[in-house]
Amino acid sequence: MIPFKNWKRRTKIIATLGPATESGEKIFSLIEKGVDVFRFNMSHGNPNWVREKVGLIQEFSKRLGKYVGMLLDTQGPAIRTGDLPDPMQLKPGDSFTFTVRGEKTDDLHSVSVNYDDIVNDIHVGDVILVDNGNIQMRVIAKEKNILRCEVLTAGVMKSRRHINIPGVRINLPPLTQKDLRDIQLGIECGMDFFALSFVREANDCDLLRQILISKGSHGKVVAKIEDQLAVKNLSQIIDSADAIMIARGDLGIECPFEELPIIQRRIVKSCIQKRKPVIVATHLLESMIMNPAPTRAEITDIANAVYEQADCVMLSGETASGKYPLECIQILDRVAVRTEKSGGAGYASLVELFDDEEKLAKTAVHLADDVGAPAICVFTRFGHLSTLIAGLRPRYSLIYAFCPDEDVCRKLTLHYGVEPCLVVFPKNQEESIELVESYLKKKGIESGQKIVLISEVPLRGERDRYILLHQIH
Repeated sequence: MIPFKNWKRRTKIIATLGPATESGEKIFSLIEKGVDVFRFNMSHGNPNWVREKVGLIQEFSKRLGKYVGMLLDTQGPAIRTGDLPDPMQLKPGDSFTFTVRGEKTDDLHSVSVNYDDIVNDIHVGDVILVDNGNIQMRVIAKEKNILRCEVLTAGVMKSRRHINIPGVRINLPPLTQKDLRDIQLGIECGMDFFALSFVREANDCDLLRQILISKGSHGKVVAKIEDQLAVKNLSQIIDSADAIMIARGDLGIECPFEELPIIQRRIVKSCIQKRKPVIVATHLLESMIMNPAPTRAEITDIANAVYEQADCVMLSGETASGKYPLECIQILDRVAVRTEKSGGAGYASLVELFDDEEKLAKTAVHLADDVGAPAICVFTRFGHLSTLIAGLRPRYSLIYAFCPDEDVCRKLTLHYGVEPCLVVFPKNQEESIELVESYLKKKGIESGQKIVLISEVPLRGERDRYILLHQIH
C-alpha cells in the first residue's frame, strides 16, 4: 500500500523574522503552521531583539514538542550608497557621480559609496546596478576618488541603496567587523546555522568554520551563492560548506536572468549528488507581501523547487514584513505536499556511495521504497546516518531520527524529510522496536504497515549494526 494517506511534508520551510512576525503570538503560530527553521537577517535587527526572539522560539518549540532550527544570516560585505537629503529622479542619459573617501563634488547627481576601493576595482565600460538592479549605469570615466557614470534606465535614487557590479571581483573581506560581532551574538544565543553572504570561494567557508570552532560553537556553515564568482567556484564551495543557499535576489542581478533557472537546477543537482542540504530562497511568494493570494507563476516556481527535491524553501520579506505571513506558510505546505506525492526529479540516483555506512543507508532506502514503508526509523548519536538517508531521498518514507542529543536534533531540521526525536538510547533491539512502535502510532502510522529500522551504532549487548523490516502490531 502506498502511504499517501497521512503524508507529511518532506521539504523544510525557513521563515525570516521581522516586524510582521516578531510577536510571541505570531512566532507560536508560525511554528504551529509548519516552520522548521527561523532566519535572523542581520542586515536588520539589534542584539536585544535577537536575544528576545531566540528565547520565544525556544519556549514555543518546547511547548509544541517540535524542534525548530535557528539560522543567523550575516549581512556580508555589502556595497551601499550613502545618505541623500532627498530622492533623485534619474532618466536615461543623465550623468551620475559616485564618490569615495569623503570626496566632494558639485555635480547635480552625486552620492557617496561606503567601499573606498570601488574606483580601483571597476573599469570604464562596466555596468553598475543600484537598488536590486532597478537603476543601471555605465562607467564612463574614473578619477582618484570619483566614478563618473551614464544613467541607462530611469529610476529614483534613494539613501543607502545596495550596489551590484556583475562580473567584477570586489576586494572586500568575506567577513566584516559587523559580521564578526553578529556571529559572536549568534554563538551566545545558540544559533544552529550561520549563513555567509557573498561567498566567493571555499576559503570563505573555511574561515567562518574556524571562527565557530575556536569559540566552541557546533554551528553549521551555510554558503550563500549570489554572484558569478561563487557559481564559478561552486564545486569547491559545496565541498567546504555544510549547506548551500541559492540566494536568487542578488544572484538574479549578478547573472543574466535567463541563466538563473539553469544555475538553480545545477546547484540543486550538485548538492544532492554530494549529499549537502540545499535551500532555494528569495521571491517564492513575493506578491503575497501585499496580496492574500499568490500568482500562478509563484506556485509553479515553488513546485519546481520541491520537484527537484531541494531540502528547504525560504521566505524573506513574505514573513518578515508581509501582510500574510501565516497564509504564506500554509501555501508552501500545500504545494509541497501535493508535489512530493507526485514524485521527484531523481537526482539522488546520481549519488556515489563508498563506505559501509553509506551502503547501509542505501540498502535501507531501497528496502523502504520496495515495500512502500511510511517510515525509516534511525537510531543515531550524531545525526550522520539520518542525513545520509535523507540525501538518498526515500520515495515514500519520512525519516524519524531517534537521537539522545538536543543540539543534534536541531541541526537535523535543515534536512529533507527528517523528523528529529529526542530519546534515551534503548538497550537492545527489542526495546528499540517497542520505542518505535509507541512513537509511530502517535504519529498516525497504523497497525499492519511496514517500517524500516536502522541503527548507526551497535546497541548495548549487540555486536553489529542492523537493518530491520518490521510490521506495526
